[in-house]
Amino acid sequence: MSVGELLLGHRQPPPEPNTFGTKPTGIRPVETTMSFAPTGVETDYQPPMALPLRHFVVGLVSLVVAGVVGVAVALGVDSALLPLAGLHLLLVGWVGVTIMGAMTQFVPVWSGTQLHSRRLAALQLWLVAGGLAGFVISLTTGTFAALSVFGGLMLAGLWLFAYNLVRTLPPLSECDITELHFAVAVGFVALLSTLGYALAVDLTTPFLAAVGLQRTHVVQAHATVAIFGAVLTTVVGALYQLGPMFTQTEPDGVDHRLRQFEAWGYPAGVLCLAGGRLLAVRPLARLGAALVLVSLLLVAVLLARRLVETSVDPSPMLRRYGVVSVTLAGWAVLTAPSWLRDPLDPGATLGGAAATSLLVVGVVGFVVLGTLYHVVPFIVWEDAYSDRLGFEEVPMIDDLYDHRRASLDFLALTTGLGCLVGTQLGLLPPVARRVGAVLALGGVSLFATNLLTVVRQHGDTTVPGLLTGRGADDERTTSGG
Repeated sequence: MSVGELLLGHRQPPPEPNTFGTKPTGIRPVETTMSFAPTGVETDYQPPMALPLRHFVVGLVSLVVAGVVGVAVALGVDSALLPLAGLHLLLVGWVGVTIMGAMTQFVPVWSGTQLHSRRLAALQLWLVAGGLAGFVISLTTGTFAALSVFGGLMLAGLWLFAYNLVRTLPPLSECDITELHFAVAVGFVALLSTLGYALAVDLTTPFLAAVGLQRTHVVQAHATVAIFGAVLTTVVGALYQLGPMFTQTEPDGVDHRLRQFEAWGYPAGVLCLAGGRLLAVRPLARLGAALVLVSLLLVAVLLARRLVETSVDPSPMLRRYGVVSVTLAGWAVLTAPSWLRDPLDPGATLGGAAATSLLVVGVVGFVVLGTLYHVVPFIVWEDAYSDRLGFEEVPMIDDLYDHRRASLDFLALTTGLGCLVGTQLGLLPPVARRVGAVLALGGVSLFATNLLTVVRQHGDTTVPGLLTGRGADDERTTSGG
């Protein structure tokens, strides 16, 4: 099965299910994953291309704005809530919206079923994007009364997304390991959005103390469920498919045993860690911390094994996945002492010293960047060129984007990450933090420009047309589900 066949709807007959109902793992493109042109692709299960692409474009815009906010914070702009606004732009606007678009495209294809509702998938984006924009403006201007309104819009959008995916995914008893992670992640999305809305309402109508909860504990639980629950559970589930696909390698018995531990230990760890922080129960939080640390370290090992065994030429995806493997292991090593000592410490919510940058930029950021360097060109290629294959000369998938720009954004982001981490560890002077922030913004801008250029030059609509619903696929979008 080729990457194209997997992403766009072709499936082989399912094998006898094992513990996780695992589907075929023999995903081997004939040539390198970025240079081959897929043939015999069946697109019955995919939603219209405009749906995921619109999510990705909104995510890229949020990423650039978050980068600008990050540079402003690094340069000392005096605003206590600006870092919080930037964090929501990064995690909700970029990572969250990108995941929503990717699942909208990937889950129906991999699960061999139709998306439950295209209308809900279109609506979820604008509820989340509009709610986030208003939420960020309210934070930065101090108009807290509006936070519950815009938070409510985000809550509605995220719950719509969760409902749509639950109705699309197969029953848990039939899920493979990737679908299992996605199903768990959807549950975490519903939980994190509920906690976030409670925090927004509590700012103007305090009620958490009345039900016996401290606001700081709810904040910690919310952040834990968001990053380790929704985001990283999705990332790990996707890597179990994307790692073997892009490296053209097969997981062996060791991989499957390690996956089995992680598949159950990691979600349990996140729940224990979040619950322990919410209720201030240190032993429960410490148990959860240990399970999360061990599970994510195993994921780093599993990804490294795929990368070491590959014979595929280096690509933007594999280079970035290499960074993910190293930074994920580094995060676990740096975080273990502080989490095992005191997992309730608010200063270590996302990890130990320098671990936050490793996690947010080095792990989450590079996974999303690496994956989008294939997914966006592939979606555009299939829509623009697949029907012409065999009748005229068409470009390969990796011809659609600028390789020099991709190399520059990789260099800028890795150097910027090194500056941020080095400063936090005390290995570099404080000025390196500002240099790292500027480099990271430059890398993000190059990345966004590269992929937006792919959409503009090779897609059948302009970027503004895609955002305003005037793409070629939109008639099909509104007519489905």
